[in-house]
Amino acid sequence: MVGVRIEQLTIGADASRWAEAGFAIEGGAARVGEVALRFTGGEGIRGWRLSGVGAEIDGLPVDTAADVVAREAQHSNGVIRIDHVVVLTPDLKRTTGALEALGVERRRVREVETDEGPLRQGFFRLGEVILEVVHSPKVESGPARFWGITFAANDLEATAELLGERLGSIRDAVQPGRRIATVRREAGLGLPVAIISAAG
Repeated sequence: MVGVRIEQLTIGADASRWAEAGFAIEGGAARVGEVALRFTGGEGIRGWRLSGVGAEIDGLPVDTAADVVAREAQHSNGVIRIDHVVVLTPDLKRTTGALEALGVERRRVREVETDEGPLRQGFFRLGEVILEVVHSPKVESGPARFWGITFAANDLEATAELLGERLGSIRDAVQPGRRIATVRREAGLGLPVAIISAAG
């Protein structure tokens, strides 16, 4: 299968809190780049929709609800697209195999030594979004599961000015030449969210 991309993410959060954080929300939904966001109850990423894929991938749930109608809009926080979605897995080889069975090739692996042991990250491209699949000794056994989202913004300093205390300090990102900041839990977005400067 060629060209698999993320079409929609279902997020467990109050859409009004996302609006307060500068996202353009209409009818309980938004569009960031090529990905529609649908908001529902609960917390975290509740499911996703991939082009041409109707089944779970290593336990990652598919959103079977009707398509959301979310028009492209400018977000006052300066966000222009999703940079990457993070998934945690207890078995990187297993999750990689499930993705590769759909024709989604792993681009590279990054290994980092931590106090808890080695952390391994596999990177896959799904349309304009990078899927970052992370394995560490702290990940519990079971299926893969969604963890968080990093959005890209053209002017991270302007984003920080708008969000104020809701955004942590800007720091250098792992990606050379880019900077990143984490949205604080108090912002109420329902899952770990970071904002990174757009690639040059």
